[in-house]
Formats: sequence, structure tokens, C-alpha cells
Amino acid sequence: MAKKPRNAISPTREENYPEWYQQVIKAADLAEASPVRGCMVIKPWGYAIWENMQRVLDGMFKATGHRNAYFPLFIPLSYLEKEAAHVEGFAKECAVVTHHRLESDGKGGLRPAGKLEEPLIVRPTSEMIIGEMYARWVQSYRDLPILINQWANVVRWELRPRLFLRTTEFLWQEGHTAHATKDEAIEETLKILDIYATFAEDYMAMPVIKGIKTEGERFPGAVETYSIEAMMQDRKALQSGTSHFLGQNFAKVQGIKFQDQDGQEKFVWTTSWGVSTRLVGGLIMTHSDDDGLLLPPRLAPEHVAILPIYRSDEDRAKVLAYCDEVKNGLQAQRYDDAPIRVEIDDRDLRGGEKLWYHIKRGVPIRAEIGPRDVDSGAVFVGRRDQGVKEKKSVDRAEFISTAADVLGEIQANLFKRALKLREDNTRTIDNVDDFRDYFTPANKDKPEIHGGFAHCFYVEDPAVEALLKKLKVTIRCVPVEGGEEEGVCVFTGKSGARRAVFAKAY
Repeated sequence: MAKKPRNAISPTREENYPEWYQQVIKAADLAEASPVRGCMVIKPWGYAIWENMQRVLDGMFKATGHRNAYFPLFIPLSYLEKEAAHVEGFAKECAVVTHHRLESDGKGGLRPAGKLEEPLIVRPTSEMIIGEMYARWVQSYRDLPILINQWANVVRWELRPRLFLRTTEFLWQEGHTAHATKDEAIEETLKILDIYATFAEDYMAMPVIKGIKTEGERFPGAVETYSIEAMMQDRKALQSGTSHFLGQNFAKVQGIKFQDQDGQEKFVWTTSWGVSTRLVGGLIMTHSDDDGLLLPPRLAPEHVAILPIYRSDEDRAKVLAYCDEVKNGLQAQRYDDAPIRVEIDDRDLRGGEKLWYHIKRGVPIRAEIGPRDVDSGAVFVGRRDQGVKEKKSVDRAEFISTAADVLGEIQANLFKRALKLREDNTRTIDNVDDFRDYFTPANKDKPEIHGGFAHCFYVEDPAVEALLKKLKVTIRCVPVEGGEEEGVCVFTGKSGARRAVFAKAY
């Protein structure tokens, strides 16, 4: 009987995907739950990944004319009450501040005191407070467009938190823009959608579908919402970024007006858009395996981990000197327009412990160096996108000179794998029974991994909503590319239906 291979992560993806996800985060030391329910502590390795995401996206925003600013964490309740659809969409998720100080309760404890005249909402999103400021800043067409982004934290009260994917407090960026015309605002909305898709595919190595949300999935108060949707390894969808065309809804509520070239007073057209630390969760679930995290090189905090191996002080001095030479050579090479990032791990640990430490953290390349490697002028190399035992000896000069190319190969390989997974688990379905079967697990005791993406014609109808709710399936989006085709609704038989993407989702 064949021996079952050992893995660093238990349970495996097939055994228990949700628990596997939590164990990957733990093994890679990315984050952990905090004492505050629903909130997380992002640890240095996890935060370094987010910083790299932030750095790239920030550069992409600035390259398209956007600038960063910062707005208050607290929003007066009356501001949210101005836009009914907006308030309704976020009401159940809001955290509310009602007092401004604490006092002794006389029993060794503390109690809130100093009730506020008006409650303050801890921002779930900033349309209302930013719109208030834009109304002050805009008088003329010369003041437009306003293209502002902020990096911030927001709070949305979560009943079922999951690290990175859904937490009460999370980090994100939110862009808010104001324009003189409808066409300019729509162009901005789609430009940001393209930025998000480019970032997801070129940096995260995560294939996405760009699409428009249906009315039921639209951002509260928006005219249209666009999103990028990715397939995770359990075949569920992850909404990974959204860009909203807000029309003049918020402008009219908040009085954001300007005089055009003819002296006519008009309302501006606005947009908002954002991605969050949920992207880290998407990165984990797109690429990681049963040995731990697997990072695309363009976002990895370290590209190469050098692992010295020795048994004596004499060997230690020789090996470390050689490791320094390799490190200096690698750092002189450039990958993705920056020096290759290298760490020498000389901690007092056994070789196997150090090896698995870097495997579980997803470092793209591992270089093991012992006395024999020094003598032969070589490096023993392993790649994270290959099996743990798929290691080979490489000439030192060759290893250094080709490291950037190898990182590029790993980046491309991860994207190809993820794209193949999506293609292999996407179906065009034109029959309601086939649809039901596709999203019903064959093994009801282990329902984690089944189904995938279904492309179906549909019209919005209460009967469709009831079936989807029963199957725990949602309409992810109508694809921007190829979504104009019309047909007969799979669920109702009504004509004029559009082809949309359906999936179970996070």
C-alpha cells in the first residue's frame, strides 16, 4: 500500500478547506485573532505582503493622476441619514460612538460618560464625509476633476469573521472622484476597474473576470457597480475589488455643485472604488498548497532565502562568507525593476526546521549552502512552485545570473495554474436541472470543494432569487467582455436575458 505523503499543513485542502486556510495563515505567521472580537493582528510577514500590494497600487493610482489625502475616522450620524439607500446598505454593519469619556463606576470598573449630542459612526466607507468636503472645495468647473484616494481602516461589524476575508476592522484604500460630466465619471470607473484587473493578474498572478454587478448586488447608492471576480481553489468566487459609478446621487444629497463654462450651475458626477486586505486572503487561497503559503515573486517580501548548513565553527565561517558572496551577487541583480530581495537565515535551528519555515512562508526560491557546495562553487536550489524534493545543484554564477529569470518563471507559472483551475471548473449551463446539480455537492458530508463558475442566461426575478438562495449561489457579475449577448433565461424562460457568472462566494 502506497505511503501517504506528508504535508506541512493539516488538514489538507481536500480534507477541510476552511480549516486548511486558517492553518496556512498560522504556519506562515501572517496574522492572528486579536482580543477584540472580529479584529485581527496582522503580523510582520503578512503586513509586508500588504505593504507590497499597497506600494504597487499606490504607484498605479498616482500614475493616472490621483493623489492621496486623509479624512476623519468618525462620521456624524446625520451625514449618513442624508442618503437613504446608502444608510440602509450599511446600517446593520455600523459601529456607533455615543460617549466621549469614561468615569469610575465606584466598584473598581469604568462606565461611559459624557453622552455626545450626536452619535458618531466609525466609518464603514467615506462617501458621506468626503462628499461634505467636496461640496466646500468645488465652485467652478476649474476645480474639477477631483481625483483623491485615501489609505485607511474601516469598520463593518461582522458576525462571522475570518482572517483577511471578513474582519470587523480591515485596511483598504478608497478612491473618491468628482467630475464635470457623466462620461468622464464612467471613464474613471472603468479605468480603475482595469487597474484592479491588471494588478490582480500581473502582480497577484490571480486571473479575474471584469464585470458589472446586478441591481441586487450593487453598492448602496450607486448607479452601477463594477467588480473583479476570482476563483479560489475550492472553486468559490472572491470579489476582489469594486469600482462604483455613483452618478449624481451623492452630489445632489450633499450639494456638490459647480458653475460650468457657460455660468450654469450643475451637480458633479462622482465615483468611488476600493480594494482591501481581503486581497491577502485571495492570494492565499489562489496559490497556496498543502505545505503552506505560496507567494508570487512580484509581491513576496523576500525572493530568496539562503540557508547555511554547517557542523563546525570552521565550516560556519567558510559557509557564511560564501553565503554573503551569493547574497551580494543576487542583490546586484534586478527583478521587477528593483534589487532581488535576499535573506540569510543563520538562526540556531536544525536545517530541516529552517527549510520548512521558509516553505510554509512561501518564499519563492530557497538556496541551501553547505561546505561541499562551497568547495564545488555551487548552490543547492529549490523552487516553491515545485515539489519539496525537486531540488538541484546549480553553479553559483549561473544561479546568480538566472535568478531574475527564475522568479519570472515562477510568477508566470502561478498565473497559468490559477487560470487552468478556473477554465477547468467553468461551465456554460442552459438547463436549470444541470445548474442545480452543478452546485449540489455529491458528498454532503464534505461539501467544501465542488461546482465552480457557471455562465448562464438570466433575468432578475424573485423566482431566480429563491433558487439561488436555496443553493447558496450568487450572481457574481455580467462580464464586461462578452456580456452583451442576449438569450432566454435558464430559470424563468423569459427572453432578453444576459449571460452572467454564477458561483458560491466568500
